[in-house]
Amino acid sequence: MSVDGGGGHNRSGSIGRNGTHKKDDSNSYSNGIQVIDENKEFTPYLPAYLTAQNLITTGFSYHVVAVFGSQSTGKSTLLNHLFGTQFSVMDEQARRQTTKGIWMSRAVEDAKRSDPRGMGNNILVMDVEGTDGRERGEDQDFERKSALFALATSEVLIVNIWEHQVGLYQGANMGLLKTVFEVNLGLFLKDRSTTHRSLLFFVIRDHIGHTPLQNLSNTLMQDLNRIWSSLSKPPGLEDSKINDFFDFEFVALPHKILQPERFVEETQKLRKRFREGISPEVEVMSGSNGVDQRGDGGGVFLPVYHRRIPADGFPRYASGVWTQIVTNKDLDLPSQQELLAQYRCDEIAATCTAGFNEIMSPFEERAKAGRVLEGLGGAMKEALGEAMGGFEESGGRYHKGVFERKREDLRENLEGRLRGLVVGQFSALSKRAVQEFTEEVTGILRLANASGQSASSNYDFALVVNQTRTKVVDKFIAEASESYIPGAEWSNYESELTSLQTALDEIAAKLRGEQMQRLVARLEKAIRSKLAEPVELEFRRMEDNSEEKGNLWDRVWKVWTETVGEGVEGFLTRAGNLNATEKERDIGAWKLRKKAWGVLKAKIEEEVMEGNILLKLRENFEDRFRYDEQGVPRVWKPKDPIEQTYTTAREATLKLIPLISRIRLSSGVEPPLTEFLSDPPTDFEEDVDEMGIAKDEFEVLGEAKQVDLSTRFKRMADAVFVEAKRSTVSSVAEIPVFFWGVMLALGWNELWAVLRSPVYFIFLLLCGAAAYVVYTLNLWGPILRITNAMGQQAVDIGKERLRDFVADRNVAYPGEVNRTKGVYESSDVINLQTLDGEGRRRTRIKREDDDE
Repeated sequence: MSVDGGGGHNRSGSIGRNGTHKKDDSNSYSNGIQVIDENKEFTPYLPAYLTAQNLITTGFSYHVVAVFGSQSTGKSTLLNHLFGTQFSVMDEQARRQTTKGIWMSRAVEDAKRSDPRGMGNNILVMDVEGTDGRERGEDQDFERKSALFALATSEVLIVNIWEHQVGLYQGANMGLLKTVFEVNLGLFLKDRSTTHRSLLFFVIRDHIGHTPLQNLSNTLMQDLNRIWSSLSKPPGLEDSKINDFFDFEFVALPHKILQPERFVEETQKLRKRFREGISPEVEVMSGSNGVDQRGDGGGVFLPVYHRRIPADGFPRYASGVWTQIVTNKDLDLPSQQELLAQYRCDEIAATCTAGFNEIMSPFEERAKAGRVLEGLGGAMKEALGEAMGGFEESGGRYHKGVFERKREDLRENLEGRLRGLVVGQFSALSKRAVQEFTEEVTGILRLANASGQSASSNYDFALVVNQTRTKVVDKFIAEASESYIPGAEWSNYESELTSLQTALDEIAAKLRGEQMQRLVARLEKAIRSKLAEPVELEFRRMEDNSEEKGNLWDRVWKVWTETVGEGVEGFLTRAGNLNATEKERDIGAWKLRKKAWGVLKAKIEEEVMEGNILLKLRENFEDRFRYDEQGVPRVWKPKDPIEQTYTTAREATLKLIPLISRIRLSSGVEPPLTEFLSDPPTDFEEDVDEMGIAKDEFEVLGEAKQVDLSTRFKRMADAVFVEAKRSTVSSVAEIPVFFWGVMLALGWNELWAVLRSPVYFIFLLLCGAAAYVVYTLNLWGPILRITNAMGQQAVDIGKERLRDFVADRNVAYPGEVNRTKGVYESSDVINLQTLDGEGRRRTRIKREDDDE
């Protein structure tokens, strides 16, 4: 960072004790003149200085250039290099303020004054006290006034900033430029027919080159346009642009410390730009219109920039401007009272709106998410109170009619923005209340269902709903009341509260309905579980038709009605805890009875499925056929009446098929199902026909299915009968008794020899013991398998040995065959070649050539 010093002056010999120049000492103007001192006093010696510089008679042939920027940024050094002035610079070791107030000096002209591309003549340069200095601290009053004075009196305003300050607000003097823009609108627009333009000449110091100048200028223009858009513009200029009043140009200079030669070279090039422009139509914009930003472009002094004040009138004009600026702290330019009031009220309203935005903008951003804005009520009251209070305090001094009208406009504008926030806040609070109510009640119900409390009469759904409802409604009222603004009807939350209560009632009814459905489903499941075993048991003993217990359907009907009665009683008790209405209880009880009948029908259909009912009929038949009256299994003998028993058992079982084919009590009538279910409740929303009783509700098996079932059962019974007959025949095929006598007579000697011989007897005992052990350990199977495997292996080995023996002709009888003669040389040779197909000796063999 360059430390070449902020423009400042410690004038030795040129300033008196009171900080002013000696009147008649022409040598005291060698370093310029302090136009305005640090006490905001305007010098009376400016005419003398212009006279001494031979400028008082130049008429309009002079130019004024001013520079401003942050303190200690090298403003004075820049002016000295550009214009040859002798403004004092800051001591790099002391780093304290040197420039105080506003100084003016005449630029040193080039030696070749006739050079058309050299620096212009009669240039007055103003060095303005640096901004953001520690000496003045937070007092920015002088900064604003000095900047306004420089803008009002100069044609070109040099803004001196460092490269690293681009993009900053304070560092780039954006706050000060905003003040300049605001005041410029009122200061020079009294005459609407003339637009006084100025050139803001940005000099970017210590430019290293990493960031192109174009990018830096674009960044600055974006910041300037943003500031301009935020201004409160006078009537008729709402759509005006910053380029309507200001021109901009940007240049960059190298680092003075690191690149001193280049710095001097570039400043000398830039110096030549400060001359009269070639054409009045040349537009000096932000560098995007073809102007060379490195110093070779056209002159910067255009006629449109000149204030059209003669040189001899400049001191009075400058003094008058400064007097207006100093004496009118809140008024930048005296005008008619109403117009001034309108402008100032707009400005004050913009300031108040800016403070309002600082507080409410974060809430407006967060409101886009549709969530509850914590602290909105307090922020609204604070922002609205400060904005309206500040406007009434600052704007109440101006024209009453304009003030009241602007105050209403401001309130309407601010309340319009708050209205959207409040409406969104009420909606978000309502949604959150509904969500919290639903989640809390659902969570309690879920925990209750998981822990089994819903089955207890102590569980009170109505109490849970009422407590939760009261809690969320109270929370809504507490937070919604914070956003209420007295006198603003749109901030009343009563309408939203009514809608919330209606929504909570609907949700409670929906949750109660879900609980009722869940309760019916749970009881239906319980009824299904309780009916499963009793119904299955009754079908297993369907042949029991005693008068005391009744037939199958009497017992099933009794079990079903008792189970359903218990379920309905429990439902009514728990429905009362759910705060259900009488209609809801009646509907739930009727649906539970109807669903229970469906459960019974499903269980009956399961029991009479083809496989199940056939199995049950077979079991019933076998109980009658295979077992006697005492339940002892029968062992059939040839003399037993097997055909009669079979016929009796089969006919008795076949009688059960018509019994189970239709639900009918022992009295011969169908169960009183309609009376038990009762009529559907009035205003029943579901389809009564679908929920009602079908015409064939009591039919279990159709005629075709009965015939098919009877046929299949008869075949199965016949198979059991044939099996029984076979067992009878096999028991008849026994060994005759005389056979044992013949066997004993024929083997008596052998038996007696074994018994009399100790060796044979002991061997017989050992064999018997071994056989007993093998039998006891169930080893006969493994022994037989091992024996068979060993035998098979022995046969295989024998075959292999025999094959090897026969194949080797020289093993037993070696001999040669006379191939030439075709006979054997020895008649004793015996092998495969000497035997024919029948195993006889052959006398000759075929010769090899015969084979060929």
